[in-house]
Amino acid sequence: MVISTVSLESFIELTKNKNMNTLKLPRPLVNDILTQAQQSPENEVCGLIGGSNRIAQRCYPINNAATDQRHRYQMNPKEQIEAMRQMRDNDEELIAIYHSHPHAPALPSTTDINEAEYPEAAYLIVSLNTLGVLEITAFCINNKQAHEIALELI
Repeated sequence: MVISTVSLESFIELTKNKNMNTLKLPRPLVNDILTQAQQSPENEVCGLIGGSNRIAQRCYPINNAATDQRHRYQMNPKEQIEAMRQMRDNDEELIAIYHSHPHAPALPSTTDINEAEYPEAAYLIVSLNTLGVLEITAFCINNKQAHEIALELI
C-alpha cells in the first residue's frame, strides 16, 4: 500500500539500500507489543525495537509523555536515550519504532509521517480499532512519504 506517492525507482532504491522490503519479527516480541497495547486500550503506547541485520531481537517499551495520549505519542526523552544506550551496549541497531492507534487503523497518520525522524528504522503501528482482531503493520517513512513493508513472523 502506498500512502504517499514516490517514483518506483526511488522506493526500490530506498528499500534495497536499507534492506527494508521485509521486517523479521520474532513472535514473542510481537506478542509483547500487542500485550502492551492491550494493557493501555485508551492511550497510545510506544517503544523501540533493537536488533541486527534487519531482524528484531529486543523490545524497549517507553512511556508515552504526550499531553494527549489518546491521539498521540511522544517518547519520554530520558527513557528513549536509555533505550538507545542499551541497544548500543547490546550491539544492536535501531530496527523499528512502534506505537499503537487505539481508535484508528494501523496506518500512519499525517502527524506520524511528518514527525518521523529515523528513515533507517521501520515504523510499526498496532491498531486496536478492529473488532476483536489486533492489527499490526510496518512502514518505511522517509522524506514525508510512507510505504508499507512486509512483516515476517519468525
